[in-house]
Amino acid sequence: MTDLGQGSALVADRECGECALCCILPDIDVLDKPANIRCGHCLPGGGCDAYVTRPQTCRDFFCLWRTDAGLGPEWDPSRAHMMLYEQGPQLTVLVDPAYPDIWRSSPYAEALQARAAALKARGGYVVVFVGDAVTVVAG
Repeated sequence: MTDLGQGSALVADRECGECALCCILPDIDVLDKPANIRCGHCLPGGGCDAYVTRPQTCRDFFCLWRTDAGLGPEWDPSRAHMMLYEQGPQLTVLVDPAYPDIWRSSPYAEALQARAAALKARGGYVVVFVGDAVTVVAG
């Protein structure tokens, strides 16, 4: 694992590859980029044409699949069609609107419910965003 200097580490052998969900699904205020719209800097096939000068927000971000060795290959965002990240006690799940119900299917639904139960015990929760729809997963 590679230390990120913020208490997180990258899982060895996990690369973004052609996945660009982090450049599509979240809103990125510093770039005036709304959610579910491809960033203007995102290159076809992955990568960023402003990589050297990208904002700190982009430099600091890694999805949970890149930092949590406990997530199996099914959680690779390019396969799962969703991206996970943690914000304090909250696990945020951003789902590709082209696959709106994938998070409700197995193995994702069961794993998200288990994660919600574990987080609830610590005062946290799981929230799923699909387009404009927001769902808190019961734990």
